[in-house]
Amino acid sequence: MDSPHGASVTAEDFGLRGPRGWAFRGIGIDAGPGSLVAIEGPSGSGRTCLLLALTGRMRPTEGHAKIGGLRLPRKMAAVRRIAALGPVPGVSELDPAFTVAEHLRERALLQRRFDGSLRALLRPRAERVATAQQRIDAALDAAGLDPATLPKAERTSVRDLERLEALRLSIALALIGGPRLLAVDDTDLKLSDAERTEAWELLRSVADSGTTVLAVCSQAPEDAITLRTDAAAEGKTTGQGAAEKDAAGENNTGETTIEEGTADAFAETGRA
Repeated sequence: MDSPHGASVTAEDFGLRGPRGWAFRGIGIDAGPGSLVAIEGPSGSGRTCLLLALTGRMRPTEGHAKIGGLRLPRKMAAVRRIAALGPVPGVSELDPAFTVAEHLRERALLQRRFDGSLRALLRPRAERVATAQQRIDAALDAAGLDPATLPKAERTSVRDLERLEALRLSIALALIGGPRLLAVDDTDLKLSDAERTEAWELLRSVADSGTTVLAVCSQAPEDAITLRTDAAAEGKTTGQGAAEKDAAGENNTGETTIEEGTADAFAETGRA
């Protein structure tokens, strides 16, 4: 049963094969709206590819999934409309030269341009500006980011943000559109233990508000629904725990490794 806001996430034998091998395979999940789902595994195990496939950005090649009742891969475009990406390297990164204010204004303008109704676009400019600011303020509050606390307030450049501040900004930008599903890559990358705790508290609060959260990480919190990409690969394709690769990049069975499959599939992102 889906809620009006959060999107349920279900999958069965979900897999994606790139030109040289499997990025991930055998994924199964049944998470209700407003769930916190952690995609856990070592780098190169297909975590980011799974994140992008579940948000309609990469086309799966095996099994099926439903996001908010929308079946993948048939409804990829519809899934993209209800799912927003936080930080994903190479896909939705922050521009280090932009200020916080510039990022926020750009996202609000894009949201109004592509997702707003014709009636909304014809409203008086003052009303449109006020509505956009309300969206920005609500998103910043949900992400726990107060620009006034930054070194140069909203004029602070992204390159001058701490890692946790940049994560909060990316999440705020994603939340401006009011998505039913929020996807975040490398959640715990380069964070101290205390910062990692703060990051998970943030994502937990987003999920508690009703928005389903998918978060890639190296170590999932105990209260999250956990998908392990390396465990999914076990016994189906080579990956963690596989035999050592030879000089040609293959193991002793001649199969292509998960790491190679992930790199190839990720390179195909723009073609999905």
